[in-house]
Amino acid sequence: MGMRVVSLLPSATELLYALGVEPVGVSHECDYPPEARTQPSVIHSRIDASATSTEIDSQVQDAVAEGGVYELDRELLVELDPDLIVSQGICDVCAVDESIVRTAVQEEDIDATVLASNPQSIDDVLADLERLGVHLRLEKQAQAVRDELETRIERVEQRTPDPEDGPRVAILDWLSPVMVAGHWIPELVALAGGRYPLAEPGDPSIPHEWRDIKEADPEILIAAPCGFTLEQTRQNRTDIEERPGWDSLQAVQSDGVYAMDGHHYVNRPGPRLVETLEFLAAVIHGDNDGKGECPPADAVVRWSDLTATQPLVE
Repeated sequence: MGMRVVSLLPSATELLYALGVEPVGVSHECDYPPEARTQPSVIHSRIDASATSTEIDSQVQDAVAEGGVYELDRELLVELDPDLIVSQGICDVCAVDESIVRTAVQEEDIDATVLASNPQSIDDVLADLERLGVHLRLEKQAQAVRDELETRIERVEQRTPDPEDGPRVAILDWLSPVMVAGHWIPELVALAGGRYPLAEPGDPSIPHEWRDIKEADPEILIAAPCGFTLEQTRQNRTDIEERPGWDSLQAVQSDGVYAMDGHHYVNRPGPRLVETLEFLAAVIHGDNDGKGECPPADAVVRWSDLTATQPLVE
């Protein structure tokens, strides 16, 4: 009989499924692969995810001050009787904090190992994959998945120019306030052949003044708000469109502004970050050699196609 695993963050859920392991419990945001949505959720959010970016930011600040963004269903966790719980220590806003999980395990006397994920780079994600493989006694499967992902990464590196010669890129993972994506994103942009002047690899995602964006004057600007689908980004597009100097940005003038599904492809450090890398390479260099796949319309779309009246097809 296989090990019973509860995953408390979407990236870990994707890693588990990549290893052929179906968790017995997940978080409310675990929605890929689709079958993950049918698993019981042991996490509940105190945030209205359908609100505007400004309202969500305010809700998050209030929730943090009042004890946290997420609520852990201890009763269900006990009922699921996991052998392994995968948690995280990277962001209190992205998922329930590891310390809350460990306290619940101790106080509820749950006989489970808590494995914390804290990736800051592609290598960290691959290392998490191997750690899961060790805990689940699936080392060979983990190595096979890692080999396949590394092959795809090398393929992108081989066909993209040196990043020092590439365009300036900025990726925003929140719109109001403006936040610049950090952690693994600077590394992905470099691997895709772009320059990323607003953050270094491993830097946290932090708020920036709008003047920072204007001074960097990116040639490629990608809006990928954390937790937002493309449709939600469309609904909140004026958060950056109405800022002073928007029309003078080089990316705007050259139609180099894009929206990316931040929920699935930017803020989730799982195996699909390799897809994100492939999408970024296509966006940054226009896929001129024809050797890579163009990003699907439900992942990346030009900003000019985010019409104010026509909802995007999800």
